[in-house]
Amino acid sequence: MSSATRHPSALRTWLEQRPPAAGAAVMATGIVSVALHLTGREVLSRIALALACVAWLILAANFVHLLCANRPQWIERAGTPGALTAVAATTVLGTRFSLLGWTLLAAVLLVLAALLWPWLLLLVVQHWGRRMPGAVFLGCVATEGLAVLAATLSAATSTPWLAHAALVPFWLGIVLYLIALFRFDLRQVARGSGDHWVAGGALAISALAGAKLLAAAGTGMYLWNADDQAVLHDLTVFLLALDLAWYAVLLAAEIAWPRLRYDVRRWSTVFPLGMTAAATLSVSAVVDVPWLDAPGRALLWIAVAGWLAVATGAVARARSGLRSAAADSGTAVRSTAPR
Repeated sequence: MSSATRHPSALRTWLEQRPPAAGAAVMATGIVSVALHLTGREVLSRIALALACVAWLILAANFVHLLCANRPQWIERAGTPGALTAVAATTVLGTRFSLLGWTLLAAVLLVLAALLWPWLLLLVVQHWGRRMPGAVFLGCVATEGLAVLAATLSAATSTPWLAHAALVPFWLGIVLYLIALFRFDLRQVARGSGDHWVAGGALAISALAGAKLLAAAGTGMYLWNADDQAVLHDLTVFLLALDLAWYAVLLAAEIAWPRLRYDVRRWSTVFPLGMTAAATLSVSAVVDVPWLDAPGRALLWIAVAGWLAVATGAVARARSGLRSAAADSGTAVRSTAPR
């Protein structure tokens, strides 16, 4: 057997070292694509979608490879909160495909996410503790992602049972948010490396799920009575208001305690930025509050700026990581070469 066969390539080594939280890059890029679509920036939206798809395919291949080649390590990683980014990223991509009219692909992604969700959530919840980072809110994000995609598909295909099914993860996601809130270490607001923003992002995707459910009801299908519609309407507006309050607090904390170095968890900052923009635009349209549209557009460009900054840091870190992996691989080959 040759040394090239015995030793993995630098690229494979680097990919295997990606933490589960790297899935937040797909979530962030996918939701920026959705928000760009909502504002009519279709070319930019499709570019972002293409990037998100490439990243999703790479991470999915790495996910399957690790499951087959090193199951103990896969189980260890699956127990971390970041593992739920696999579900959330899949639902975000499915939502964007549904908005494109690709309902079959969106439905396939919904089924995939729904199959992954209970197993990963169970593994993650078993490892919950006290004073946790912002990633603890990913249980809510992944669950609400299912509600968003199911409600979006319901509206696109005029399928009432999908909207009714979406109510289950919608309400469950809110329960998971409340549980996570009591386990969240509030000191992360000042000290966190990026994923503390998910405390607000989880509320944003909950508001988006509510907006999608309201939009499904507005397609002419009979889904629920007027009282239920009013409760959903008021709760959706309330969730968006809470999200915007968190946004203000977290932004003020970033100014007071700057954290400018790149960290992979910064993708979990970009995701709430984009999700808040998408939620604001969607709620503005569905509850007929036109003045929310301008703030939603402003929040979108903040999210785009954040995406560009984090992507620049990610590329620089990837180049450094690949060089390091290549050097380590070369050293390993030379050490095992016959003398």
